[in-house]
Formats: sequence, structure tokens, C-alpha cells
Amino acid sequence: MTANGASENGTKDNRLRALEVAIEKIEKDHGHGSIMRLGEVSAAMAVETIPTGSLSLDIALGAGGIPRGRITEIFGPEMAGKSTVAMHIIAEAQKLDGLAAYIDVEHAMEPTFAQVIGINIDDLLISQPDTGEQALEIVEALVRSNAIDIVVIDSVAALVPRAEIEGDMGDSLPGLQARLMSQALRKLTAAISRSRTSVIFINQLREKIGVVFGNPETTPGGRALKFYCSVRIDLRRIETLKRNGTVIGNRVRAKIVKNKIAPPFRVAEFDIIFSGPKIGISREGDILDLGAEAEIVKKQGAFYSYKDNKMGQGRENAKEFLRDNPEIASEIEDMIRAEGQPETVPAGTEK
Repeated sequence: MTANGASENGTKDNRLRALEVAIEKIEKDHGHGSIMRLGEVSAAMAVETIPTGSLSLDIALGAGGIPRGRITEIFGPEMAGKSTVAMHIIAEAQKLDGLAAYIDVEHAMEPTFAQVIGINIDDLLISQPDTGEQALEIVEALVRSNAIDIVVIDSVAALVPRAEIEGDMGDSLPGLQARLMSQALRKLTAAISRSRTSVIFINQLREKIGVVFGNPETTPGGRALKFYCSVRIDLRRIETLKRNGTVIGNRVRAKIVKNKIAPPFRVAEFDIIFSGPKIGISREGDILDLGAEAEIVKKQGAFYSYKDNKMGQGRENAKEFLRDNPEIASEIEDMIRAEGQPETVPAGTEK
């Protein structure tokens, strides 16, 4: 070995010893696990998810649902199904024995509707805070308890700063809500990651004044939420569903405009039914559409079939066939998931 080679090895050994001393000091000062090598924890850092209740949305998200230990934003115009999707996610979390909380800032939560969707309202924590500060302090307390699996805040636009409530109508208080959100998210992000809690912010749309070129739409609460979110879902109503001339629901398009756990900009379409035997996201409609797209379900003209089973003429009759034959629906769903979705880590319930 040359003198230069020996010198380089000696220098590297010295650097490694210095690094070990530094790591020991960091762990002594800040606790065990405050710093570690990525390879030692890569398996533990795999993203766990909670299903959304919509098969097509789970596939579009790329990981089987919304991530745990991260922040998700669901935004869109009125009547797009934002709260309905959030309630379905709560119902799915409860099926996995998870604990959920709903921060009803808009004071518009309907327990009967939540129950019909599948939420166990006896186990659901609900808060109707008076101010934005109170709402976010409640969220922080729940997250830091390490006992909650999912928290939904409905909605960001209704998070009114205390100063605005105590002021008079017409007072100009620019930037108060944005500052409140920015401060809260700085405090919450690390705690959310440690507790593996899924935090969902529902948000509305506003329009910028004077925008001639480009999209004038924006969301309330400033820019901080856009940065801190791992997933942002843009929900839009694209079609009104009717049966015998009566409106029974909406067809909704969900675009994943930001995704840190899988490729973004995927699109999902699904039905939200609010009149009929089964209210909420139409599982059968999802299975039928994705099954036909993957050619698991055969479609000839208006007729649907699966293997030797004739499902009926027209989409509604085929959906009814799947409702009446849940074992066939589950079989098709499993095939769609196996074909259209990568292997994922199921959401656990231990804290």
C-alpha cells in the first residue's frame, strides 16, 4: 500500500470515529433514535395507508389509500363530495379498529348521514370549536396523544382566527388565517409523523380577483398547507346521475394534484349516491367500471357479463347484480387490486 493510500484510510477511519462520537452525543442530548442510518429503518418507514372507500381512488393514489403519518388535503367546489369521501375514509379506518375524530368547524356534521355511510358514531370523537386556534389546539392534543388514527378538519375555510371573531364586521385583517395555518402546520407535522396519524384537511375554493390568464381558483388558508401536504386531491362533480328522471347522485372526478408517496396527476372517477338503497360512494359502480376497463368484466353493447354470469343490460342493472352477489363483487375487486395496484403496507392499529 502506498503512503497516500494509508493516509486516506487513516483519514477515513478518523472521520468515522468522529462521526460515531457525534452520533453518541446527539443521542445523549436528544434521545435514542433521534438520528440513525436510513438502511436500518427503511422497512419501518414504509408508508402505511387507510383505504378511501373508493377502489378507483385507492388505485389512483398508488398506495392503496391515504398515507398514515402524513397530511392530506381534499378540496373542490361545493357539492363535490369532499365530506362524503372523508367520512368514507373514517369508516374504513374504523373497520381496521382505528380511532377517529371529526373537527366540525363548519358546524354542519349530520350524524344520520355519517351512520348510513358506515361510521360507528358511538366511537367517533366530534368537536365543534368556536375559533380556528381552538380547533387546531384540539387537533394537536389528539395527535400528540398517540392514540388516534385519523383526524378530519372540515374545513380550512371555516377556521376563523380569534381576532377576527372578536372584531367587528367589515374589519380588514389580512393574512391572519394564513399565519395561523402556517404556525399550526409547523408544530403539527413532526407530531403527525411520529404518531402515524392521518390528518385530512377539507378545503373550499376561492377565486383570485383580476386574473385574466391562467386558473383563477385558489384555496383559503395560504400556501403553507399546499407545502406540508403529502397528498392533495382535487374533487369535481362531472355528471348528475338520474333514475327515472329523479336525481340520485353525482359522478365525481378526483385528480391527485400532489402525491409524495406515488406518481401524481392520476385521475379516478366514481359515483356518489345520495338517494336509494345504498348511500355514499358506489362500490359496485367502481368495480363494474374498473372491471370492464381491465376486461375482467365483459361488455358487449349494453350487456355486462362475468365468466358464465350474465350481469344484466345497462350499468344500473349490472350494479344491482353485484349488490345481490357480494361474493362475485369481492372476487372481481380482488382481481382489479392485484392487477392495478402495487403491493402496499396495510394500515395497522397499534400505536
